[in-house]
Amino acid sequence: MEIKSLDENLALKALAALAQAQRLRTFRALVVAGPDGLTPGAIAEQLVVAPSALSFHLKELTYSGLVSSEPRGRNLIYRANFDQMNALLGYLTEHCCQGGACEVAGDAGCTTC
Repeated sequence: MEIKSLDENLALKALAALAQAQRLRTFRALVVAGPDGLTPGAIAEQLVVAPSALSFHLKELTYSGLVSSEPRGRNLIYRANFDQMNALLGYLTEHCCQGGACEVAGDAGCTTC
């Protein structure tokens, strides 16, 4: 599967969305939840955050493209957008190791540098 590439503006939007502790925690919770996603109520309960504050953070994550939502009955289901996440990671590592191929080791360092 080919990973789409991000331009600088989209990368900045995604990084700005993640540059806040509650949004980063929310995004990580959605990544852990996988394709099934979570309702805002489940996220708020899991992260012990007020639903009104969570709503603001979910809006920002959705605007960045890192999260999508889908109505299911009377609820919204939020999911991490793994394609966008992978595109951001690709953007960040595109020129690692002086432009050579790079594999990330368990300690998050380049193994082929």
